[in-house]
Order: sequence, then structure tokens, then C-alpha cells
Amino acid sequence: MPVFRRRHLCSVAAALALTFTVPATAAHADAPDASAALREVLFVGNNWDGTAEVIKSTGDFAKIGRINVVPDKDERMAEINADPIRWIAFMTIRNSVGEGHDQFVDDMYSTPDGKSVVVSRPSFADVVSIDLASGRINWRFPVSGYRADHMAVSPDGKRVAVSASTGNTVHVLDIETGKQLGKAATGDKPHENIFTKDGKYIYNMSIGEVNTQTDAPWLDWTKGDRRITVIDATTYQQVKVIDMRPRLDAIGLKDYSDAVRPAVFSPDESKLYFQVSFFNGFFEYDLATDKITRTKTLPKNPATSDDRTTFVNDSRHHGLSMSPDGKKLCVAGTMDDYATVVDRATLQEGPLVTAAKPYWATVSGDGRSCVVSESGSDQVTAIDFATGKKVASVPVGDHPQRVRIGHVEAGWTSPSAS
Repeated sequence: MPVFRRRHLCSVAAALALTFTVPATAAHADAPDASAALREVLFVGNNWDGTAEVIKSTGDFAKIGRINVVPDKDERMAEINADPIRWIAFMTIRNSVGEGHDQFVDDMYSTPDGKSVVVSRPSFADVVSIDLASGRINWRFPVSGYRADHMAVSPDGKRVAVSASTGNTVHVLDIETGKQLGKAATGDKPHENIFTKDGKYIYNMSIGEVNTQTDAPWLDWTKGDRRITVIDATTYQQVKVIDMRPRLDAIGLKDYSDAVRPAVFSPDESKLYFQVSFFNGFFEYDLATDKITRTKTLPKNPATSDDRTTFVNDSRHHGLSMSPDGKKLCVAGTMDDYATVVDRATLQEGPLVTAAKPYWATVSGDGRSCVVSESGSDQVTAIDFATGKKVASVPVGDHPQRVRIGHVEAGWTSPSAS
């Protein structure tokens, strides 16, 4: 086991219970028309900075530019300061899930034409579209409740789904106009969203209350309604609910949380791999039999306390991706300060690559590497799927979290406003 570095985490009592911004599967929109002369990139959301780093999607992952995702910060803060309820919500986010910082960017996706990036902003409870040439806001959509969270983009790149974590709602927006196309009710504190590859369904994972200190297994009932809600992406009606509680109980894991965090489908969408609160590992769920078929427990960092109340927002491991051929999984061991590649057939992990509080895992543009965001050291690190070894690390902004594949126009540089 390599030597690990840990950051002291301070838990602050919150006036409102709010969900954690992390974690799920990077959705890849259909490839844009080659005639549009677009460049594939990775967007890295620097949550505490209020910026998005734009880096190469392959190779050395070098920095290309940076975007200011809060160009309207003064206007938004004036609104918040004028509304006591919104001010309480804003400060609660800062002092709970934000670990003493404001959360200015959770998730982001580019539009199919590569001209704009759409960003969910937790502290401002909204989604905005930002013009990549000028840095100005195209449109803004306030979500229900007081906090915006994870997003997903449809396979055709035309719709974006966003979790309103205190509104128990998923909004689906037209990515070009920001117009709401529909919305659906979820469990408590909706978090991750995944479109199926045919675009017909949205899987939403609600994680319940993650900012309370009632983390002991016998107090699990206090965490709320945690479930996967399957939503028809045309009618926006609920078509199915999957509660992992009875499925975990069936395999003797009654003390394990059923709060599904990051998740990823196998290429044929017959299996769902998912992480849950407090657990250093992941599960395999078979959709046809409706059963958890395998459990993978990953190594613990001996320097990491097993005290659940010390895990940031109830997550121990948070970040999961899969190689395009479906043969390897990449796991971010958040509280254990490592990332590792796991063989999907055998569930054998590879080398434990030291990483400082890795918060997300995605796939490079060429599919050869897993890219994890190291929120504790303000960098992203690429790990080769074939060898499990680190190939590159690139400095980014303050507290990187979500990393998404996207496109910018060829020759793009940072807007002067950034």
C-alpha cells in the first residue's frame, strides 16, 4: 500500500440539509459534424474557483484555456443578499457540502456546435449557458429549491437533465435555449443522472441526507427516500423505481447504505455498476434478473478512519468509469486517496495510484485512459486502462470535481472576460 496524504475534514452543522455534489458517468453526445471544425476537449469544473479548465482530451492533457462560469456573480449575490431564505440556503451550502467554500460549478456539457458550455451552479441554484467566444451568459434556468447538482446530456446532445437536489426534481432542458421540456419527481436529494444510449430513459439516483451525523447503520432510516428513478425521456413520467435496500438485504448486507452514488452501465446496458455511501468498493447489478450479482471490496487506506462521520458528505469512494470496450472499470477511492483500474471479468484491482481526494472518474477522448479529478491537490490525473499506471497529471483550478468530454471550435482560446 503506498503512502497516502489526507486532508482534515471539518463537519459543520447546517441549517438546511443539502446533498453532495459529486459524483457519475460521463455521457458522450453523438460526434458532431466534422465540417463544423470542432476540437474535442475535456472540461474540468473547478468548483470552489467558479471556473472551468479546458484541457486536451488525450496525450499530455495540457491546458488549452479557462472559462469563468460566474460572470454574473455580483448580480446573483445581490439577489441572495436581498432574500433571507436564499441567504440561509447559500450559507448552508458553503458551510456543509462546500466545506467552507461556495460551490460555483458542479457539472458542465458543451452544446453540439461547440459554441457554448452549459453549467450547473449549486450555490446559485441554477443552470446557465455560457458563450465560449465571449464568456457571456446566453440563458439562465433557476432550478426548483435551493441547489443544482449533477447533470447528464442526451446521446444526441440536444437535451440536458439536471438534478434540483433540494427540490427532489429532475429538470430536462433544451440545451440550446434553456427551455424546460419536462420535469420528473425523484427520491430525496437527486444526484446522478444517466441517459440510456438510445435516449429513451433517464436513470436518476437519489442519495438522501448526506450532511447529517446520523451515519451509524442503525440510524440509516433517517437518511430518507433513496432510490433509482427510471424516467421516460419523452413523457417525463416515472416508469420504474429500483430500491437497492431489499437487494442488498438479500445478499446479507443489511448494514450497507442503499444510497447509489456514481454509476456506469456496461456497453450493452445489461449491467449497472454503482458505488454507495460509506463503502470502499462497488456493486454489479443485473437489470434482467433484478439482482446484485457481485460485490467488490477495495483496499482501505490504513490512514483513513473508519468513523463514518469523517467521510465527506457520506462518500468513501466516489467516481466510477468504464473503458469503451467494457473490460476495465476505473474507481476513484475518494477518502482512501487513491484511484485504481479494476478488471471487469475478475474484479481484480490493479496498482493503487496515489491521488489526493479523487472526486470523479471519466474516460479520455481516445478511450485509453481514465481521468480522475484530484480535489485535494487541484490537478487531474490520467491512468492507463491497459497497465493501471499513471501517465500524466495536469494542474487545474481550486477543487476540481466533474470532468466531461466536450467540444470547442477549432482555434478556440479563453474569452477575454475570463
